[in-house]
Amino acid sequence: MIFTSTAGGESRIVFLGDSLTAGYGLDPEQAYPALLESRLSDEGIEATVVNAGVSGDTSAGGLRRVNWVLSQPTDVLLVALGGNDGLRGQPTEALAENLTAIIETARSKYPDIQILLAGMQMPASMGKQYQQNFAAVYPTVAEENGVTLIPFLLKDVAGAPALNQSDQIHPNAKGQEIIAETVWPYLQQAVRAE
Repeated sequence: MIFTSTAGGESRIVFLGDSLTAGYGLDPEQAYPALLESRLSDEGIEATVVNAGVSGDTSAGGLRRVNWVLSQPTDVLLVALGGNDGLRGQPTEALAENLTAIIETARSKYPDIQILLAGMQMPASMGKQYQQNFAAVYPTVAEENGVTLIPFLLKDVAGAPALNQSDQIHPNAKGQEIIAETVWPYLQQAVRAE
């Protein structure tokens, strides 16, 4: 489901992600994109926020959707994908290729678009080598493509029982608030740069 503000402001901000972005198990207004929309409004920044989070989506799924998601002029794109790739043990090379292709597609449509890439990490249960290779994808892709890296989307949330739902994978409402705090300084800078 896509939650779009009806404010129709000056900037259009798209969050391309999976269940973490969609706010799985929560009301759409509790997901971090909606919380950030409220924060932008509080700061006097007019923006239309599109939550293009789809539960279960992978980086390949995001790549298939990106043209449609960016069918309207977009000023800021936040890419928060890869968690499902990692949990399925998919090759990290494919993740890097898909994230790069998403960035290239966005820039081909809107050359001046500001792009934020949200890093993800895998639990140790995936194996130390895979864990390291996976974590390295995000800073590498960000540097090679000149986009802003948010080092870890789930900073201070991953592994914290009080901030996650019973599955200990999906953040609860409090966890989503912390994600919004993590993303805010990067989003604020991107909106002011565009």
